[in-house]
Amino acid sequence: MAGDKKEKNMTKVPELSVLLHAGVHFGHQSSKRYPQMGSFIHSTRNLVDIINLEETSKKMQVALNFITETVARGGTVLFVSSKRQAKAVIEKHAVACGMPFVTARWLGGTFTNFASISRLVKTLRELEQKFAGGEMDKYTKKEQLDFEREMTRLHELVGGLKEMRKLPEAIFIVDIKKDKTATAEANKKNIPIVALVDSNVNPSVVQYAIPANDDAVKSIELITSLAAEAVMEGKNKVEVAKK
Repeated sequence: MAGDKKEKNMTKVPELSVLLHAGVHFGHQSSKRYPQMGSFIHSTRNLVDIINLEETSKKMQVALNFITETVARGGTVLFVSSKRQAKAVIEKHAVACGMPFVTARWLGGTFTNFASISRLVKTLRELEQKFAGGEMDKYTKKEQLDFEREMTRLHELVGGLKEMRKLPEAIFIVDIKKDKTATAEANKKNIPIVALVDSNVNPSVVQYAIPANDDAVKSIELITSLAAEAVMEGKNKVEVAKK
């Protein structure tokens, strides 16, 4: 995995007690452990793997530094999770830090056939502009309803990508097992992945792996908020450089 060299801290990782309180350390049953996660496991209690939070802290710092540096260079980080308990968290923090996001089903080809996705985004923008500008008044009520339904459908699918004009420089994923297509496409297009890796997944497919519970809302909230903070730190660096 990439990113093990020592780097200057930017967005600071919380104390281990904070990670503990958020349940970041809880993995899955040891019988479901992915072999390559062994080095990140502290112990097993009641047949459940306990993630080593010292390893989590180290890996998280490297990942956050990478996000900051990527944004400081003018890069974009796409936030992704189609997981039920993570959708609202992802959208909230992506919007707060001004980054694109995907919380619906990952559309195959989002990275590998970006031109097709861009056409969907363009259609969504055009529909929104027509509704906002009153251009829909010339259509029948049934036609307006059809257009409105299509706009709603597209907004759910690609609404979070409206400002993403090109492939992102990095992607933040909550659950690489749930969003395996996004993970595979990112690797195919050589887009670095920052992701939570629970005890049941393969960490080697992630360039900036953060060993952590990817099911508990508190764990997801904490780590996603730190990723968004790292984005803002990168943006601040851009502003300082302009002065």
